[in-house]
Amino acid sequence: MIEEFPPAVAASPETRLVLRPNRALTARQLTSVFGVLAFSMCAIALFSYSQGNAYAPAFALLHAAFVGLALRLAWRRGDRREEIAVSERAVEVRRSTEPVPAFSAHPCWVRLSVDERRGETRVLLGVSGRRVEVGSFLAQDERRCLAQRLDGLLAAASGRGLGKVG
Repeated sequence: MIEEFPPAVAASPETRLVLRPNRALTARQLTSVFGVLAFSMCAIALFSYSQGNAYAPAFALLHAAFVGLALRLAWRRGDRREEIAVSERAVEVRRSTEPVPAFSAHPCWVRLSVDERRGETRVLLGVSGRRVEVGSFLAQDERRCLAQRLDGLLAAASGRGLGKVG
């Protein structure tokens, strides 16, 4: 998901793009899904136990714990985000997992490149041989949209007019 703050207007001194992974479920829905899965596992384990499988309840509890842990880890990975701030003075990339900016440079020197190999699109910002990938957790179409937005923002911030993605 790509959010733009503030909306792109000519008087705006800085435009921020906030990138977040898409989430299909809310926290409550995810808890409900886990509840249904855990209930199903326990019901099947109890049925198996009644048919003579003594290990089924222990396996069901172990499996429920594993599924719960996997869902929690997946949910926590959805908390990450990246902020790209573009102004006339600087382009800065901040990640929620890092206390310092991952990238910072003057917009005149920043080059945007889009690398499309093996069906994967990578959006890279670079300056002086140093490059950083942005939006790696976004879907393919969102990365292409991000590249177009960044191209326009960088062109406007550096005074180049319309830029070229390549």
